[in-house]
Amino acid sequence: MRSATYSVVKNDEEQFSIWRSDQEIPAGWHTTGVSGSKDECLSHIHEVWTDMRPLSLRQAMGE
Repeated sequence: MRSATYSVVKNDEEQFSIWRSDQEIPAGWHTTGVSGSKDECLSHIHEVWTDMRPLSLRQAMGE
């Protein structure tokens, strides 16, 4: 059994997730160009997603 490959995806609110590379990405999500094992993708998200608030909330708070 081979390991699945995942892609890091992001929505318009700048929230991140991972999605199996062999499946169609759901509407509203876009690839970020980062892919690899589940652990690699989650590690990348941990590094880049430092503010968990949605973009609309950050904008409403004047940031």
